[in-house]
Amino acid sequence: MATQAQQPPHLHLAELTAAQFIDIWRHFDADGNGYIEGKELENFFKELESARRGPGVDPSNAAFKEQMKEFMANFDKNADGRIEMSELAQILPTEENFLLCFREFVGSSTQFMAAWRRYDTDRSGYIESNELKGFLSDLLKKANRSYDDKKLKEYTQTILRMFDLNGDGKLGLSEMARLLPVQENFLLKFQGIRLTVKEFDSLFAFYDKDGNGYIDEQELDALLKDLCDKNKMDVGSTGIGGYKKSIMALSDGGKLYRAELEIVLCRDSEL
Repeated sequence: MATQAQQPPHLHLAELTAAQFIDIWRHFDADGNGYIEGKELENFFKELESARRGPGVDPSNAAFKEQMKEFMANFDKNADGRIEMSELAQILPTEENFLLCFREFVGSSTQFMAAWRRYDTDRSGYIESNELKGFLSDLLKKANRSYDDKKLKEYTQTILRMFDLNGDGKLGLSEMARLLPVQENFLLKFQGIRLTVKEFDSLFAFYDKDGNGYIDEQELDALLKDLCDKNKMDVGSTGIGGYKKSIMALSDGGKLYRAELEIVLCRDSEL
């Protein structure tokens, strides 16, 4: 159980800043897997109940277990027995709720990939601080949220704190995709694949028969099927078609260039 010294200092507040929300998330998602689950979930609910009702909450009590069950029924929207970041954002009232704001704007992996292509303006394979600022500014405008430069800077720094896993001050595709609901994050399906640059070059060259530097949708379909079969990937109900649609959102008029596909399958592959 979290001790008083370990307890996040802001759990009792009526409204959290974006930065405070991240502090709480990081505290309870102790293993960093993108969920609050198991013992983490019990600790979170205990602290939440203590904040609401005062000290003395007993997790072994039958009433506590019933309340926790009711809590999960209300907030665990996909009924997987754990809480993801978007679900937590609905539990804790967060200022300008920028996470839910993001979901309204980019709710699917296809929309996300299209947004990535639009904001990775220099095609570096990363969204850097200035590009991220532009992305968040447009997001807030679309959601009709008021903000000033100070608030925009805070949100930019908060997103970097949350998702810049290697601390390089910019977001790779897999880092940024953590903003998506877990079930929409198709990149998680590729986390077991570790293509080196050499392996990727060989794979791309095989399907880019004419050597023009890009492949089309049919060629991508064959490439993904080959990759999934080779790595014994469970493609789930969405199937190859869902992955293909999301990846083709990076294409230019139906032409998927080497650099775009490399972002997905090779560079920044560790989630």
